[in-house]
Amino acid sequence: MARAIGIKSMPNCKKYERAYFLPPVMTYDWVKKDMVEQAPEWCSVDLRDGNQALIEPMSLEEKLEFFTMLVNIGFKEIEVGFPAASETEYEFCRALIERDMIPEDVTIQVLTQAREHIIKKTFEAVKGAPHAIVHVYNSVSLAQREQVFKKSKEEIKQIAIDGAKLLKDLADQTEGDFRFEYSPESFSGAEVDYSLEVCNAVLDVWQPSPDKKAIINLPATVENAMPHVFASQVEYMSKNMKYRENVVLSLHPHNDRGTGVATAEMGLLAGADRIEGTLFGNGERTGNLDIVVVAMNMFSQGVDPKLDLSNMMEIREVYERCTRMEVSPRAPYGGELVFTAFSGSHQDAIAKGMDWRKKKKLDIWSVPYLPIDPKDVGRSYDSDVIRFNSQSGKGGIGYILSNNYGINLPKMMKEEMSYHAKEVSDHTHKELTPDVIFDLFKEQYVNYPSSFSVEEVHFKQENGIIAEVTIFHNGETAVISAQGNGRLDAVSNALKEYFGITYIINEYSENAISHGSSSKAAAYIGINFDGKMYWGAGIEDDIIAASIDALIVCINRVGEKALKKTN
Repeated sequence: MARAIGIKSMPNCKKYERAYFLPPVMTYDWVKKDMVEQAPEWCSVDLRDGNQALIEPMSLEEKLEFFTMLVNIGFKEIEVGFPAASETEYEFCRALIERDMIPEDVTIQVLTQAREHIIKKTFEAVKGAPHAIVHVYNSVSLAQREQVFKKSKEEIKQIAIDGAKLLKDLADQTEGDFRFEYSPESFSGAEVDYSLEVCNAVLDVWQPSPDKKAIINLPATVENAMPHVFASQVEYMSKNMKYRENVVLSLHPHNDRGTGVATAEMGLLAGADRIEGTLFGNGERTGNLDIVVVAMNMFSQGVDPKLDLSNMMEIREVYERCTRMEVSPRAPYGGELVFTAFSGSHQDAIAKGMDWRKKKKLDIWSVPYLPIDPKDVGRSYDSDVIRFNSQSGKGGIGYILSNNYGINLPKMMKEEMSYHAKEVSDHTHKELTPDVIFDLFKEQYVNYPSSFSVEEVHFKQENGIIAEVTIFHNGETAVISAQGNGRLDAVSNALKEYFGITYIINEYSENAISHGSSSKAAAYIGINFDGKMYWGAGIEDDIIAASIDALIVCINRVGEKALKKTN
């Protein structure tokens, strides 16, 4: 007897309280916008925030390879490490500078805590860099003020001010072109008006100007609220920050609630100018914002993201090899299966959409179930879009055979072929590759076992068409002449006479399956025998020969009862 199961609950939720603070004034002007209309300034933190989260951090050579890839993608600002944290971090920064690997239009960024000896070590690391951003931070959240530092608001603010002053002093003493960035770390868990107070105090020290803008970076170090809350916090900061015209307002979202992308996009609507994140969302805990997704989301709405992600598979290969992390098969845009449809209804819609686009010669992309053209990120229609398993259907079969082999099956034949393929997939518990599907098609409809053959056919024009058909059956050869309204009809009538059967050719279609001197023709025939359809196909250099082959398969598929002569 089944045991009744009551409604479950998680009473421990009562120990969690709201860990975020709403701004003093909520305006929600950002809600009036429906999309991000231009690319932000991008800063990759793969080599710092991403690298520090790896079980096995990248080696020096791996970091150099990764840096080169980021430059090739188009990043103009790249956070390369925390030079004072370890010797490898320091050496990497020096290697980039001393090997002259930093293009003139690329700025490296280095992170430092607001502590004097760490800041000094950081400036040693970037000496001689063409351009560098020195990124200083200290935590301002209520939890960290009370539990970690045990300091007052004024004391925490003073740490930020002292760090800002030291950056300015050391920059004047160090060779290089420097910009400054400040992050009120754990901004997402701090009082918004207090964060604004600290940021404004830092800006008062730096006195940013149009040709020397400062970066204020707002981290959702731990996501603790819905994305619209963060956007409202960003909007308040943007509207009330001093020197706003000389400040690049940056965001650094993490993904603890799984909404890092939404947080970033809404934050851009709310006034942010810049985004920090990583490829495929690598980073501490649940990871950083996935820059690939935000950039490709813009691309999918007609906005140039100013990053070149067109070789997505190559980018993913370098990422996985250097980080030893894996991109989920379902990760947006970059995952192995993100453009793949197994469902029969999805396959049918995609196939029809692709055909519609081709026939209408459309430039605009609007194919069902595919938000972008897979080819724009280096994917293939042949192997990436429609794949076949036991959940698939006639749309998938039709697309695979047509796109890969030029086989354009009639609708009802396509449906029958899909049942054959689904049965094989279901029995083997495997996906069927295009080659397997093509072999199955040939086995069922082209090379079907035959108990007779047509050795020769001669035609002559006389009251229509007369076909003289030489049939080899049961060890005997017979020559049958029959008349028809066309060549195939005449051959069909000869076979009907020889076997003493009656059927109707209900379906006939043909197509060329290649081009040039080696082109072949495919013919597809469906006959109605005793109220049931039987299908066959032929592939030959000559369309008549292909049609006869298809008809022979149809008759053989009927079975023995069709092959018993009446004479």
